[in-house]
Amino acid sequence: MTLQELKPEIRSIVSQPKLSVDHKLLQICKLLEAHVDYYNWVGFYFKNGDKDELKLGPYVGEPTDHTIIPFGKGICGQVAVSNQNFVVPDVAAQDNYIACSITVKAEIVVPVFVNGENVGQIDIDSNTPDPFTEADERFLEFVCKEVAKLIS
Repeated sequence: MTLQELKPEIRSIVSQPKLSVDHKLLQICKLLEAHVDYYNWVGFYFKNGDKDELKLGPYVGEPTDHTIIPFGKGICGQVAVSNQNFVVPDVAAQDNYIACSITVKAEIVVPVFVNGENVGQIDIDSNTPDPFTEADERFLEFVCKEVAKLIS
């Protein structure tokens, strides 16, 4: 499936009335990981209450020890502060990178906004060097807008 073909699937998951928010988020992770070859770890992090940290939400991929990430630390923590997409073509070239797995070569993180506030983000790791394009950014912005509807 192309990224464009995945959009109606995302909308369908979001609109399921009987599923919990976490179940919908997990379904989104599974869909993306299964249908985009270079998405090897797909997960959500959300602001942890009033703390300046992120807490791991639903995800698909290798288990991670990074269940809490302080604002400013790693790619996810930097996005929590900058409120901007962060595309990392080569994680080895990043000074402020938290390694989840030695197989990860690239990462993309896109924030989720609710009423203008950065409440979380989608985080995708790839075992492929420099796979993410502007099309991935636009698609993940769409995903985050749909996710925002679940948690607003």
